[in-house]
Amino acid sequence: MFVATSLDGFIARRDGGLDWLAAVSTPGEDYGYQGLFDAVDTILLGRNTWEVARRFEIWPYGGKRVVVLAHGPVSGALGEDFMEGDPVEVLERLGEEGARRVYADGGAVVSQLVSAGCVDELTISVVPVVLGEGIRLFQSPLRERPLELVSARSFPTGLVQLRYRPRRG
Repeated sequence: MFVATSLDGFIARRDGGLDWLAAVSTPGEDYGYQGLFDAVDTILLGRNTWEVARRFEIWPYGGKRVVVLAHGPVSGALGEDFMEGDPVEVLERLGEEGARRVYADGGAVVSQLVSAGCVDELTISVVPVVLGEGIRLFQSPLRERPLELVSARSFPTGLVQLRYRPRRG
């Protein structure tokens, strides 16, 4: 998981808008996203996240297999695959199909995978903005999961990036 959140815990405005991320946009600085993107073989998106991403001027997942969780038939124009089912079951299916490093994106998907203990690493970039409302990073119901801090890094833009992994034992 690699996600940006507002200081008050939102990953997007209520309408899916991400314009608030411009507050930390700096030419040439991707906060480590490209390294993560290069290391994964599959992207697992929730339907709402896909709806937002497909409206971007440039498809952000080019060169990767993209799987979208959807209830019912959907058609995409960017080479996406659509699967029905619980995110944990879909993740297991992807593993059976050869996926080894999956990047999950979308509040509902990430929440379910974290709750099920299926996330190996969480990178959360906290953007210095308070939105007041929107789409929360973690959504209920969510099981308690103790984490250990791997690293914390601050940037001149005020963004603070926290890397966690599940605490073992």
